[in-house]
Order: sequence, then structure tokens, then C-alpha cells
Amino acid sequence: MRRSSTDESTYRRSPSPEGKEPGFARGGPFRRYSSLCGHGGDGGPFFGLHANPGPRAAPARCASPKGSKYVFFYLDLSFVFLLELKRCSMARGCLQGVKFLMFAFNLLFWLGGCGILGVGIWLAATQGNFATLSSSFPSLSAANLLIVTGTFVMAIGFVGCIGAIKENKCLLLTFFVLLLLVFLLEATITILFFAYTDKIDRYAQRDLKKGLHLYGTPGNVGLTNAWSIIQTDFRCCGVSNYTDWFEVYNATRVPDSCCLEFSDSCGLHAPGTWWKAPCYETVKMWLQENLLAVGIFGLCTALVQILGLTFAMTMYCQVVKADTYCA
Repeated sequence: MRRSSTDESTYRRSPSPEGKEPGFARGGPFRRYSSLCGHGGDGGPFFGLHANPGPRAAPARCASPKGSKYVFFYLDLSFVFLLELKRCSMARGCLQGVKFLMFAFNLLFWLGGCGILGVGIWLAATQGNFATLSSSFPSLSAANLLIVTGTFVMAIGFVGCIGAIKENKCLLLTFFVLLLLVFLLEATITILFFAYTDKIDRYAQRDLKKGLHLYGTPGNVGLTNAWSIIQTDFRCCGVSNYTDWFEVYNATRVPDSCCLEFSDSCGLHAPGTWWKAPCYETVKMWLQENLLAVGIFGLCTALVQILGLTFAMTMYCQVVKADTYCA
């Protein structure tokens, strides 16, 4: 029985076991995918299947455009720029905070120097060379020490204030160096004082006894006032004892400030009316009794200086960072 043409065509169009279907012969869907994504035309492999060569229809339909590379580059660059901008703003914010703290600290520092200088000038104007006890160092008076200290503190505070306001690295570094030198000098003097206490005691007593010979002489008003105040307030007489004054006057007498009850020429009376305690040991014992207060004062001074050094170096680093990131 002969088959109809319809059955023949249907049978012939059915796929063959060897994959001879026209779509596969020409590559089929794999061929189209390969052509779009850069594998077509030359029959490039796709999952082990080889397509027949054919016309390279549209290789650019799947390929990335060249402009996309620049888009991603611009996006990355914008992201980096935003990160740097944020870092710059954070550095600037930290700089402003440290700047105000630095300015406030140095303003207080400068005002303290003004107060010390004012007290020194007042003592120099009203009391002369007040508290000049040393004959070897006649200029080492309380007034002169306060004037020098106040001037130096004012100068350091002024440099720090201007450096903080102007954000000047040179002034900030100068402030740091000056304050560091003062701190190291104080630390060195403290260490040497405790290391050579006995030698300092002997030298101080010898120098003070030498200074007694200048008591009441013209041009030594400061030394005279200092000894009168010490002997009256601490109720003592002489450096080691009241006999130190016998060598000064070449007689058995003491200044009137050594008397138990002050009166004119009371130093000519019997020794029973004089203070017997030595002034050097009395003042030394008073310092030892108030050693805690002296130590607290010294510790506070050191902490203030360390705080100033920290502020100065922190602001210096912040200025350098701000100049680096925001230049």
C-alpha cells in the first residue's frame, strides 16, 4: 500500500537519531547564542557542540560597548572621591575641635603668665628686691623670679594662641619645643635636687650665713626684709641658731625680729627673750609637713605642661593631615 504524500512529508520532517534536524545542522539555538555572544561565525564550541560556519550576523549585539568601561571607571573614581571628601571633612572637624581646645588652653596659660608678671612687678615696686636671701645670687629675688617666669609663660602662651588661630605648623612646633624644654628643665632640676640633697643643704646653709653679713646694710633692703619676715613668722632666729648673729654684730645681740615680744632694741636683751629655733631647719620642717601640697602643685604643673604638649602635637598632626588630604 502506498503512503500518502502527507505521511511521507511528516515522516521526512521528523528528527533523525543522529541529530540531522535542520536546526541542529545550522547550529539551531546554540548557533544563534554563539553568534550573538561572540562564538558564531567560526563554529566555536559550545558545551562540546560544534556549529557549522555561517555568516557572522551580529557579533556586537551581545558584546559590551566600549563606553561601559569608562562608566565603571567614572563610578569608581566618584566613589573614591566621596571617600576622600568624607575623610577630608572628618580631618577638618577634628582639626577645629583641637583648635578650640588648644586656643582655650593657651589663653588660660597666657592669663596665668600675666598674673605672675603682675605680682612680680608689684613686689618689685613696693618691696624692692623682696626675699633676696642669697649673697651669691643677689638677683635671685622673689620679684625677679616672678617677673622672669611670668614673661616666659606669657610668651609661650602667646605663641600657642597665635599658632592655634592661624593653624601655623611652625608656631605650633615652636610652642611644643619651648614647652618641652621647660618640662625637661624642671624634671632635671627635680632629679638633681633629690639626688644631691645633702650637698645642697650644706651649700645653702653656708650661703645663707654669708648673707647675714649684708643684713641692714645699704642696698640690701630685700635681704633685710626677707630675714625679718622669716624670723617673725616662723619664730626662729639665725640660720643654725641665734649665735649666727653674734658673728655679724661682733657682739651678743640679734635683730629685733628674733625677740619673743617685739620692741625697739629688744635684740640687745638677754638670750631668754629670743627665739631659739634655727630658721633653716624650721623652714625645712614646714616644707616637709606641706610636702603633699607641694607635690600636688608640682604634679598639677607637670600635667598642665603634658596637656599642652599633647594639644600642640595633636593639632600639628591634624594640620599636616588636613593639608595632605585637602590640598
